[in-house]
Amino acid sequence: MTPVQTYARIAGILLLVSFVGGTFGELIVPSTLIAPGNAAETASRIMAHESLFRLGFAGYLFEAICDVALALVFYILLRPVHRNLALFAAFLGLISTAMFAVCELFFFVGPVLLRNPLYLQGFSREQLNAILYFFVYVYSAGAGLFMVFYGLASIIRGYLIYRSTYIPRFVGVLLMIVGVAFIAKNLTLVLAPAYSWDLLLLPAPLTIVVLTVWFLWKGVDVQKWNARVLAMRAITDPALT
Repeated sequence: MTPVQTYARIAGILLLVSFVGGTFGELIVPSTLIAPGNAAETASRIMAHESLFRLGFAGYLFEAICDVALALVFYILLRPVHRNLALFAAFLGLISTAMFAVCELFFFVGPVLLRNPLYLQGFSREQLNAILYFFVYVYSAGAGLFMVFYGLASIIRGYLIYRSTYIPRFVGVLLMIVGVAFIAKNLTLVLAPAYSWDLLLLPAPLTIVVLTVWFLWKGVDVQKWNARVLAMRAITDPALT
């Protein structure tokens, strides 16, 4: 079997790449190209900086690949604590990544919509700009409307880390706080949009940095990990102990 410490290092690398790709593709590029409330300016920026637009989408693709891999790695790291909960968190992580991928698809249609001669024949430039801005809105709104899946995954993973003993409890607490923040952002966006502040997500980048540094620097306590694995085997198949 691959040593557990290797999986911890892989988790740290994946978190780092995901954080960099996500920050570039989901924050820097959209904030540069999207002009809030101005469809014509948004379309003009996207067309003028199409290479940046496509680089941003590539950054998201790297993030998505890492998130799918992290669903597996976190399951491996946390299954000695509770296999079924670790598996449930993995499913939630995959669902959240798939949901966001659909939202990114709406964002990516911009240059296709504005450059295709077929659409230029059927719609005026103003209409195309408005359609593009609608897709941008769907991307932005959809990204927030399904945070509950990522939030639940974070809470479960944080709880399992807290229970694990081989990863520090403060890491689990931070991850649970992030999960609550994502769920709060999601619910306020649906039920009370006026109170859906972006500041609710402030704990997320700090926690990702802490997780990344810890997995790359310390990893897991191998001795306690082995004790957990033996305890799990004793429960599931006493003949193996």
